[in-house]
Amino acid sequence: MESAPSALLGELFARSPDLLFIASADGALLHGSGGLREALGPGVEGGALLADLAHPDDRAALAAAWSALLQRGEPVSFDVRLRDGGGAYRPLSCTASRSSSDRGAVLGSLRPAPAAAAAPAATEEELSTLRLKARILDGIAEYVEPIAIWAIDGDGTYVYHQGKAIAKTGLTPGQHLGRSVFDLYAASPDAAAEMRQWYDGQVRRGRSEAHGTYWDTWLIPLRSAPGERVDGVLGISLDVSDSKIVENELRIQIDRIAAQQKVIRDLSTPIIEVWDGVLTLPMVGTVDSVRTAEVMDSLLQQIVEKRASFAILDLTGVEVVDTKVASHLVELVTAIRLLGADGIVAGIKPTVAQTMVALGLDLSQLNTQRNLRAALNYAIRTMTRAQAASLAPSHPAPGKTPSP
Repeated sequence: MESAPSALLGELFARSPDLLFIASADGALLHGSGGLREALGPGVEGGALLADLAHPDDRAALAAAWSALLQRGEPVSFDVRLRDGGGAYRPLSCTASRSSSDRGAVLGSLRPAPAAAAAPAATEEELSTLRLKARILDGIAEYVEPIAIWAIDGDGTYVYHQGKAIAKTGLTPGQHLGRSVFDLYAASPDAAAEMRQWYDGQVRRGRSEAHGTYWDTWLIPLRSAPGERVDGVLGISLDVSDSKIVENELRIQIDRIAAQQKVIRDLSTPIIEVWDGVLTLPMVGTVDSVRTAEVMDSLLQQIVEKRASFAILDLTGVEVVDTKVASHLVELVTAIRLLGADGIVAGIKPTVAQTMVALGLDLSQLNTQRNLRAALNYAIRTMTRAQAASLAPSHPAPGKTPSP
C-alpha cells in the first residue's frame, strides 16, 4: 500500500539529517528537520524567531540579509551563530530562498560555517564529557529547589539560564538567553563595573539581593583550556531568602535582649537625687569592669545635668569587687572632683576594703563614710555650713568694734 506523496515528503523532512527549516516571512520557524532539532534542540519549533536564537552580535547581519531576501526575492547566504539547546552558540552558514508556491514562506538550510568546519572535530570522548557536564547542570537546575545556574560568555551574553529558583523571581528559565548581562544592569553603573571584574580569573562568593530574593552566589571563571584567558563565567546562585529572614529575626531578638539588659542594668544601678544637689548611686550584687564603666559615664553625666555638689557611691550591697573595679572607683571619685563635686564612698564591706588596700592605691583623698545615712548627713552638714558662710556679713555691725 503506497502512502500519499505529501506524507512521504513529510516523513523525509522529519528524518533528514540535514539542517533544514521552513520559516515565515517574519523569521518564525514553522518546521524544522530532524537534523535541525537534534543540532539546536526542541526550541527551534513552535514559532521560535531566528533573531531570538541568533547571537546578539549577529542579529544586525541576519536582519539585513533577511530584508534583502524579502525585497529582491533572490536566494541569500550569510553566516550566523545560533543558540543550541545547551545554551551555546554554534557558527553556521545559512542559505535561504522564498518559496515559489507560497511567497509568505522561506525555505532554508544550515551547515557548519567554514571556520568551524576547518576546526578539528571533537573526539567522541570529549563530546561524551561535555554531554555529561550538561546533564549534571541540567539535573541540578531542575531538581534542586533553591538553585539557579547561569553562564555568560566573554561578551557577557547569557548562554545558560536554568534552575527552579528562577521562577521565584518572576522570570522563566532561559529568559535571559542571548541577552547581555551588561545591558540588563545598564541602569546600575557600579554593578556593571563589578561584573567586568568577574573575568580576572578569581573565584568569588558573595551575597546580594535581586528581584526581591536574597542570593548566595559563587562565580567561577571559565576557560577553553588551562592557562588560557577567561572566556566565560559560571554562576551558581543559592536562594537564601528563608535563612535571611531567620537571620533578621535573630538580630531583632538580640537587639531586644540587649535593650532589656540595658534596662535591667539601669534599674540595678539607679541614680537617685536624694537631696537638692546630692546624688546617690546604690550598687548591688556583683560589680564588674563593664558595669563600673557604664556607671561612671551615667553618673558623671547626671552630675553635670543636675549641677550636683555631692555624689554618694553606696557599696553596702556589694560583697566582692575585682582589682580593676577598685581602681575604677578611685578614678570615678577623682573624675567627680574634677567636675566640681565631692565624691563620697559609703558602706564599704571589709572584703572590699582589703582589696582596695592590697592594690596599694592612693586612698588619702578618698572620702569614705560608714553607711548611706552617715554620707547623707555629711553632705547636708557641709552644704549647710557653706550656705551659712555665704550669708554671714563680711563687715561688723554699726557701733561695734571688732575684737582684737
